[in-house]
Amino acid sequence: MTETVREYTPDSNLRDGFLKSWVKMVSRLSESRWLIWQLFQRDLKAVYKQSFIGVFWIFLMPLIALTTFILLNNSGILTVGEITAPYPLYALLGLSLWQIFSAGLVAATNSVTSAGQMIKKINFPMESLVFASVAQALVTFAIQGTAVLVLFAYYPTAPTPYILLAPVAAIPIIALTLGIGFITSLINGVTRDLEKAIGAIVSFLMFVTPVMYAKPAYGILAAAAAVNPLYYLVEVPRSLILTGATTHLNEYVLSTIVALAVFLAGWRTFYLTQTRITERI
Repeated sequence: MTETVREYTPDSNLRDGFLKSWVKMVSRLSESRWLIWQLFQRDLKAVYKQSFIGVFWIFLMPLIALTTFILLNNSGILTVGEITAPYPLYALLGLSLWQIFSAGLVAATNSVTSAGQMIKKINFPMESLVFASVAQALVTFAIQGTAVLVLFAYYPTAPTPYILLAPVAAIPIIALTLGIGFITSLINGVTRDLEKAIGAIVSFLMFVTPVMYAKPAYGILAAAAAVNPLYYLVEVPRSLILTGATTHLNEYVLSTIVALAVFLAGWRTFYLTQTRITERI
């Protein structure tokens, strides 16, 4: 019987040609589907293990954020601007889309370092860790989507047929989250400072991105939102679901292209450098 011996070297991925490496990346992803599913289930169970209220944390955190913005608006400290839909519905719909990015990015950033012992003992495609971690955010999105439907039933506001395309509208945000997550997981493998700061970073981004409030007509936040792909990836699907119309379709298409480019660039960077990061974990 002939035994196949496979040798791994730190820079073996760099020696593949451009096209061959992409084919290899896609092949590795296809072969890792079962592993990604197992990692996803493991991580999802770990999140709510020994938790008293369990999955209800998914509803509690958006409720806290929603209540905070309502109190700030009613007190005059912050204004949510001109909104045509009931504010709780407007905010929760935007927040459910936003948390794909925020929760997914935090999980992706920590995915490689949290699996340190497994990486040292077992040879497997490390990108599976990032894909599985971002998939957790999709569970949050799906569950919060049911809360959105409940609010639609409560308020005299009917969603447009575009609500059926909500899973499709989430794809660009998923792509952007994965692309950035690949990079941040690598950085976190070199320095743990990012692991400690990532939560504060995504919270800051939520406040400067018009997710919980309407885009200002002028000022620093208006200028920042105009060049922020995340704003369009959240606002356009929300507007289509609530009103059936949007004035930012071109910006949404451009933001989608940017998200896909970031995903491909981040994935390839991770693929080419993951063996070097393994040495530091």
